[in-house]
Amino acid sequence: MEQLLQKIADLKTEIAAFANGDAETFRIKYLGTKGLVKTIMGEMKNVAAENKKEAGQLLNEFKLFTEAKYEALNEALTKSEIENLPAGQAGLKSEIDLTLPGDPLPLGSRHPISLVKNKIISIFQRLGFAVAEGPEIEDDFHNFTALNLPENHPARDMQDTFYISQNPDWLLRTHTSSVQVREMQKACLPGQGNLPIRIICPGRVYRNETISARAHCFFHQVEGLYIAENVSFADLKQTLYFFVQEMFGAAVKVRFRPSYFPFTEPSAEMDISCLICGGEGCSVCKKTGWVEILGCGMVHPNVLDNCGIDSNKYTGFAFGMGIERITMLKYQIKDLRLFSENDVRFLNQFTSAV
Repeated sequence: MEQLLQKIADLKTEIAAFANGDAETFRIKYLGTKGLVKTIMGEMKNVAAENKKEAGQLLNEFKLFTEAKYEALNEALTKSEIENLPAGQAGLKSEIDLTLPGDPLPLGSRHPISLVKNKIISIFQRLGFAVAEGPEIEDDFHNFTALNLPENHPARDMQDTFYISQNPDWLLRTHTSSVQVREMQKACLPGQGNLPIRIICPGRVYRNETISARAHCFFHQVEGLYIAENVSFADLKQTLYFFVQEMFGAAVKVRFRPSYFPFTEPSAEMDISCLICGGEGCSVCKKTGWVEILGCGMVHPNVLDNCGIDSNKYTGFAFGMGIERITMLKYQIKDLRLFSENDVRFLNQFTSAV
């Protein structure tokens, strides 16, 4: 026991006098796997049984004393001293100084298309619409025929379609209306679903168009469908009035114009007052003060019949809008190509919009 006390006293004196700035050498000599602390801890086996408790306390205190000295040596090393260490001590440069401030991490954000899509979904979910999705590679029936566009129908020329070379019946969907067809068919299957249907269908669609500031070969849509008994055009108008006010504000004006779509009758296009000029007339609205944002109408009876729904009992309305169009109006973006170029300078502008 006396020998142990003497060794601890000698080592404490030696440790206290250890020169600052060489923490790694200190660690190896005293705290390493073959260091003096581990060696002297092994002396416990030579201590008499009646002294083991006292010896254990002394050894633990000595170990804590040594570790405290090592921490003090580490703290004494400044950043400049670490950078100027000789090559033989380069390992110290990898040590982490927890007292230094952390490296700032750039704040990411969602893509503007995702921001607007989520906003649209949130608005219609508050009206009771569920989200439905379907395949981007479709067959001709779900994309065209079921929507009152039989083969050789002239309205098919309105959309220049990407067909799959392996099978002429396959194509990249030109609208998310194909999801509506699948949901109407599902509602008529026993155990699969029931009427009424109230859904929105967000997704990516494809058309063989020349890429420009106003058009692209792929873009995003949100289409809506409501099928029930006694659904009227007034229900459609009130739904879309609510959407416009929630998306653009109560001050925005709305108008409906008669139009033509093969899958709705009657059909209309909805315009809102130009957000850039406030309805006064500018180059964006072509001096009219109005900008078209979506097409809509009452579901054509032929579409209901093609999907197995009794058109004498049920009616419904449908609408569809391009998410890019809504995003361009909301954020006053004038070039559609910016959405798919992944330019960080453009995307950083939407960090605060998350």
